[in-house]
Amino acid sequence: MQSGPLYLIGPSGNPNFGDEFIAAAWLKHLAEVRPDADVWLDCPQPGLAQVLFDGLHPRLRVTNTLWRLVHETAEMPLDEAAEVIRARVTRLGSPSYDLGLLKLREAQSLHLIGGGFINENWSHHAGLVVAMRAVHAITGARLIATGQGLMPELTSAPAEMPLFQDFAHAAARDEAGARAYGISQELDDAFLGLTAELARSTAEPGLYVCIQSDTADPERFGTAVELARTAVEKAASEGTNAYYVEAIPGADRVAYEQLADLIPEERFLPFLHIWAHGLPLSGDQTWVTSRFHFHLLAASAGARGMAVGMKKGYYDVKHESLTALGSGWSLALDGDAPGIPENRGSLRDELPALVARKRAEADKIYPPLPDQPTATAPLTAGSLTAGAAKLFNKALAAPRRNKVRPGAL
Repeated sequence: MQSGPLYLIGPSGNPNFGDEFIAAAWLKHLAEVRPDADVWLDCPQPGLAQVLFDGLHPRLRVTNTLWRLVHETAEMPLDEAAEVIRARVTRLGSPSYDLGLLKLREAQSLHLIGGGFINENWSHHAGLVVAMRAVHAITGARLIATGQGLMPELTSAPAEMPLFQDFAHAAARDEAGARAYGISQELDDAFLGLTAELARSTAEPGLYVCIQSDTADPERFGTAVELARTAVEKAASEGTNAYYVEAIPGADRVAYEQLADLIPEERFLPFLHIWAHGLPLSGDQTWVTSRFHFHLLAASAGARGMAVGMKKGYYDVKHESLTALGSGWSLALDGDAPGIPENRGSLRDELPALVARKRAEADKIYPPLPDQPTATAPLTAGSLTAGAAKLFNKALAAPRRNKVRPGAL
């Protein structure tokens, strides 16, 4: 196997709390086990990603080479796009791509980090895997995929199946995805950073809400907001404060605007706040959320909650993967309104074993090196260096309202 950079590929930088959390978890892990390695992150928004992940790995570089290729061919039929991507990677000949593609040829491994971004909802993203396989055919670079959310199953490119051929390690985060693609089932990549996040921030007791307006079936948004309103009104009648937590700026503000008569602005927690200071988590919370990674993290802390499905075949699979792990949360799918369970699930008690399982997978991919110096973490309890934290704190001092820009959704 060749030596060279470790090349990560993921949907970072938009920002989206779950996607950013996963990328940060891998960067922190590599800072621990490979502090001297050059690490590249290929993502859609490298500028913001550079700020979000500043200092998490001492040799991090950020680019968007493969994501530009995928976006450039997004309107083509996937089989046609795959041929264009493969030719571009293999034959070069484009001044706007060649330097980045040559850098890819130096990589010892290409790692598709976790998230639910390669499936029939965004079928053009499969071009990322096509590009990875094309690089492997040239250099023999090790191909890795972890924590993949692959449902609904990709049907647009039968010629590219099996999609993860030539991968040294490929894992889905749910049973349905593993079965459909013939790969192993492992845990979501967020489990790699979960223990540290639980220690970052404490939470006031109360009801915590987040309802998305993006990636939702048309009829679901209004229903989801009504479910949240019912829960907030019930909490208020019991003297319990409600908080609203934002995972994607703008997209998660839409529902808050419809609940602002019940949740004051000072209890709106924007993405900037939770990224800089940690997601507020405790076993004394209850939650109503459509966001998968809020479900994962809050249930791991022992919180009770209701997960709201927003898109059939996608979010139901995601949330059901967590109830299968023992989150204990109720699922509001279709027209269901199950309420919040009285008892917490078993996930918190089983967390040490689950985290150890995820760490074992990470160590299999990047085995600890003998006598390897460990990089000093820039902040022992946070995700930001002092400089980046200062910038984020300045932003937090501004009004906390994240308005939706025209066209942002």
